Amino acid sequence: MGNGGSAVKVCTDHQGGINWLSLSPDGQRLLTGSEDGTARLWSTADSQCHGHFQGHESYITFCHLENEAAFTCSADHTIRKWDVVTGQCLAIYRGHTSIVNRILVAKDYLFSGSYDRTARCWSVDKEKQIQEFRGHRNCVLTLAHYSSRDVLEEEEEEEEEEEKVSRDLLVTGSTDCTVKVWWVSSGRCYQTLLGHTGAVLCLILDAPNRELFSGSTDYTIRTWNIVTGEQLKVFKEHQGSVICLEV
Repeated sequence: MGNGGSAVKVCTDHQGGINWLSLSPDGQRLLTGSEDGTARLWSTADSQCHGHFQGHESYITFCHLENEAAFTCSADHTIRKWDVVTGQCLAIYRGHTSIVNRILVAKDYLFSGSYDRTARCWSVDKEKQIQEFRGHRNCVLTLAHYSSRDVLEEEEEEEEEEEKVSRDLLVTGSTDCTVKVWWVSSGRCYQTLLGHTGAVLCLILDAPNRELFSGSTDYTIRTWNIVTGEQLKVFKEHQGSVICLEV
């Protein structure tokens, strides 16, 4: 756009900084989570605010928007689910003992990572904690999810008989400089990926190629084989922390 670009739409109703944005799958609505402790739902067509979600007792760190529901997490240690039509709070997920940094919705699961050094798995509909993932030595900052069906061959899956009921895996990145891979069904750590010398801030999966990418405050991006845990490549050209990745 060069220097002549100008804003097409401006949404200014929040009373504090905006920490996260999430676009609905159909592209028609935008969810924003703010330092003012609220989330707002905007129409991408007319830039008008069509929903105001209030209830958190501290600032919102992250938000996620589905077509029918919105999810927010906060420094008040909770996660909330909201009806996007009425603005009503449908569920409050309690259990973390510190700031909740990140949430991830996958299938019927809701995953969360926190400064309390744990990640947790919740039933979206039953408002119930299913699993706790404990093993990081510092806060959990970022999450990714996949199924072993996406990356493992049949003979490799046979080696994991105890996990046959559920083949879902959770990946967590932490300020302890590690990435961990967990079986969702048991909470057992499947792999610990070592190599970063700074906090791991972002993760992205390329399941068809069996690869995981991680970005860190050590200025590097690293590629891992998600099956073996082997570090494949290190990208070193950045001169600052890597805060976001896309494949």
